[in-house]
Amino acid sequence: MNELDRYDYAILSALQGDGTLSIAQLSERVGLSTTPCWKRVRRLEEEGYIESRVAIVNRRKVGLPVTVFVSVRTSQHDDKWLARFAAAVIALPEVLEFHRMSGDIDYLLKVVTSDIEGYDRFYKKLIKVAQLTGVSSAFSMEQIKITTALPLELVSHQ
Repeated sequence: MNELDRYDYAILSALQGDGTLSIAQLSERVGLSTTPCWKRVRRLEEEGYIESRVAIVNRRKVGLPVTVFVSVRTSQHDDKWLARFAAAVIALPEVLEFHRMSGDIDYLLKVVTSDIEGYDRFYKKLIKVAQLTGVSSAFSMEQIKITTALPLELVSHQ
């Protein structure tokens, strides 16, 4: 991968804020003409800096207002078990994020659902997919900050 310069960081930053910017709008915003800007965007996509462009849907408006952080413990730690467990969890549509953790918790899931009953249905599906030694749920009472934008100013040194 190539080293990123200030234009690359400016492009990434602008697209994090609005993935619908046209190349003309983006080039104006970052101070490049359209062809070099387009080539940089294409390179950033090809090299994996830009993974995808998506619309962020309001989860409350579509009926998924409840966020639950689910901590999972297991006594199984072999590769075969993990592969089966990971495939099963990835297939659960309620799971937005799935992390393998250090410390007391083996896995952490970020789950969205409609209500307590919806979470109970999810929980019953989760405990069927693998042998687990513990599942603990923490319901988010209030979302204080959410962003998908990475803090690029921490790494853009140019």
